[in-house]
Amino acid sequence: AGAKDDTFNVLDLAEYTKKQPWWRKIFAPNSGSSAEKYNVATQLVIGGVTGWCTGFIFQKVGKLAATAVGGGFFLLQVANHTGYIKVDWNLVQRDMNKAKQQLKFHSSGNKMPPEVKSRVDEVIIFLKKNVILTGGFAGGFLLGMAS
Repeated sequence: AGAKDDTFNVLDLAEYTKKQPWWRKIFAPNSGSSAEKYNVATQLVIGGVTGWCTGFIFQKVGKLAATAVGGGFFLLQVANHTGYIKVDWNLVQRDMNKAKQQLKFHSSGNKMPPEVKSRVDEVIIFLKKNVILTGGFAGGFLLGMAS
């Protein structure tokens, strides 16, 4: 039998990580909490800036959505008043009663499905590991909503 020459390549981890994109270094799976990687000031700045951007966008989109929904209701009322459409209010009342009954039925159990519970548990673990980052995000979000 022929002898096989086994050769191994040496992987220099320092060089390998230098070539990796920055987002993989930050958001890699099982990379630990941000408290292990960044100091408090950096965590607050990152959380605050991302929170402010999210709050600002949320505020603008929220205003647009509220305007669209309110305008739609206004146009429906005008169309109903002028006779373009007729609303069967008895049917609306009956459907509302059905929806209320279904809500009472579903809320009486107070039991979360297991997949929702596991996601909630993951979020709680993340929030506990990254308290400073989360606090910065919450403060920035409120500032973004106010601006």
